Amino acid sequence: MTLLQFLRHARQVHLQFLAGSLSEPPIYVLGNPSADLDSIISAIVYSYCANNRLPTTAPRPHIPLLHLSSVHAGPELYRLRPEFVTALWLSTSFPSLRPEERFENTSESAGKLLGEHLVTVADFARSLKELSITKKLQADAVMVDWNAMQERVEGKTGYGSVTGLEEVTFRTVGCIDHHVDEHFVPRADDLPTDQPLVIQPGPGSCSSLITSELQKRRLWTANQDASSAAEIAQVAKLTLAPILIDTSNLTAEGKVKDVDIQSVEFLQQLVSEAGSSADVEWDMVAFFEQIYDAKKNSLDLLTPEEILDRDFKDWTETTQSSGQSVKLGFCSSVKPIRWIIQKAGGSQRFLDVVRQFAQRQDKELDVVIVMTSFTSADDQHTRELFICAPQESGLTVEGIKKFINESSSLGLIEWMPLDGESVDLVETDIRGTLNGISEAWRHLWVQTNATASRKQVAPMLRDAVAKL
Repeated sequence: MTLLQFLRHARQVHLQFLAGSLSEPPIYVLGNPSADLDSIISAIVYSYCANNRLPTTAPRPHIPLLHLSSVHAGPELYRLRPEFVTALWLSTSFPSLRPEERFENTSESAGKLLGEHLVTVADFARSLKELSITKKLQADAVMVDWNAMQERVEGKTGYGSVTGLEEVTFRTVGCIDHHVDEHFVPRADDLPTDQPLVIQPGPGSCSSLITSELQKRRLWTANQDASSAAEIAQVAKLTLAPILIDTSNLTAEGKVKDVDIQSVEFLQQLVSEAGSSADVEWDMVAFFEQIYDAKKNSLDLLTPEEILDRDFKDWTETTQSSGQSVKLGFCSSVKPIRWIIQKAGGSQRFLDVVRQFAQRQDKELDVVIVMTSFTSADDQHTRELFICAPQESGLTVEGIKKFINESSSLGLIEWMPLDGESVDLVETDIRGTLNGISEAWRHLWVQTNATASRKQVAPMLRDAVAKL
């Protein structure tokens, strides 16, 4: 089965499940709410390889569910995740294994294909309304690239729901993740037989852990005929995309682990084996560069608010002393802060956008954190960190200050422009507007420890707030 055949079929199985016409309920494979390249592809690849093969005693269909609560599969997904569409296009079109699966990397062509082959959280919620399903549904899920749902069912370990799909309670039956354990997923002994449990902080990409786990379970195997090898090669190429992007083609200092290197070598071998039978040479560096360019330019068509929401995760912490809840929202950007400010129309307008974003009904954030990651004018990997507490809560600000005092490992220094962007913005105006305590506490830094991503920074701030 080709990758696109599987995705189309999985979407149909999803609709059959909602219509009540399936004898065996599916297992949804759900990535984290940032729905970045790694999260989306982890869900797709695990679903493809585990579909009707796991659990081995009673195999069930697996459906990748893209964790986008306000984006439907179609042209809007193409606009918001061009790097994913580019990876899918490159993986399935060169060569295309079936004439009807050919598509162009354009909004019209790819948008139509996405709508026919994928399911997002927003699609799931819309289908429930269209089918007038009002009763609470329960569905099984394997979590990939995260290990704790936003809403937990009290007293039932591993049961939870996600924002935008509160009508569905998910029972976690497995997890593969590279983040810190949040103690939501049941212990291995409490999971259904033969389901995965891998929570291993450290690897650059969750897709590496997916690759390794599937390899251990011998789920990458194909029949010996050339068509099966070519089909597996499509999936291998897609899996390489997030590993190469998240590790900068295996060059990112401090991020590349043995499992990343071993996974790339294994996946390359799968692609090479198919290439030898098809006599087609594949260039992995060119593959990486095309996806990297798509990601680098992915913010060009977005509004400032969409940029904040594009790669977003939130957590709610409860303070030890007062039991007060503090909601933290982390926004990641591949463009420098000056670029976003210019797009917003100036420093004050950017600050207004941040405050409005925090007050959105679907956000209600006490703290907004914007983390940027880009290549500086002197070709160095660079990070910036902006923290804003729009409500000026004394306790919230106290938590931020505690984080600052305990974050020496991040190497925070006063902000200066390092991006080399040709923007008509006054440096002193940016510093004056984005550092202050009136109306909203906020501060902007350069983070000199560029190896520390959200995966490291978020737990530090969360811990500082929780210990208040």
